[in-house]
Amino acid sequence: MKDTVIITGASGGIGSAAARKLAKEGCELLLCGNSSPEKLEKLKMECLEYTTKCITFCGDISKSDTAHKIVEIALAHFKKIDILINNAGISKIGLLPDLSDKEWFQILNTNLSSAFFLCRQVLPHMIHAKKGRILNISSIWGNIGASCEAAYSATKGGLDSLTKSLAKELAPSGISVNALACGMIDTAMNACFTPEEIQSICEEIPAGRMASPEETAEFIALLLKAPNYLTGQVIGFDGGW
Repeated sequence: MKDTVIITGASGGIGSAAARKLAKEGCELLLCGNSSPEKLEKLKMECLEYTTKCITFCGDISKSDTAHKIVEIALAHFKKIDILINNAGISKIGLLPDLSDKEWFQILNTNLSSAFFLCRQVLPHMIHAKKGRILNISSIWGNIGASCEAAYSATKGGLDSLTKSLAKELAPSGISVNALACGMIDTAMNACFTPEEIQSICEEIPAGRMASPEETAEFIALLLKAPNYLTGQVIGFDGGW
C-alpha cells in the first residue's frame, strides 16, 4: 500500500523538491502552502506525472483550525496518514531589538506552532494505526544559534525539543519522530544574501558549497525509509559545518 504524506511549506525549495522525490516513489501527497497557490498547482501537476493521487491545500498553517482542516482533507481523500513532514518555515534577518511583536509571533507560529498543531491533529490517527512517521525540517541554528536570526533560531531550537519529547511519547505506539537540521541550502530563503556573503559562508563549510534542494530531498527520502527504531534524533545535513 502506498504511503500517504502531508508536506507543509510545499511550494518552497525543500518542500517542492521533497514532493517531487516522494511522488517518484509512488507516495500519495497532500501539498500545503499559504502564499503561492499557483506554485502549488504547478507542483501538483508535476507530481501527478509519477503518482496517482496528489492534492493541494492553501491556508495559514500558523492557525490551529488550519491543521484540523488539513487532516480532515487528508483522511477524506486517502483514508489514512502515514507521514507528516513539518517543513513550513520563515525567517527575518535583523537585530533582535528591531524585530516587532508581529514579526516575532509570525515566525514563532509558522515555524513552531504549526508543527505542534499538525502533530496534535495527526497523532490520534497514527496512534490508532500503531504506525507513522513525523519528520520536522529544522536547522543547525536551532542548536548553535545564528546572529541576526534570533527568532528563527529560537523556533528551530523549540522544534528540536518538540521532536525529542514527542519521540519518547510515541515510541511505544510505533511512531518515529525525527528532525533534519539543515545547513545552508540553496533556496529562496537564502536569496537575501549577496553573492559575496554566500561565498564567505561557503568558505566556512567544509564541503565548500551550499546543498541543493534536490540533495536535501534525497536525504529526506532516505530518512523516511529508516527503521522506526531511529527516533528522537536531530540529524545534521550541513556539509560538515
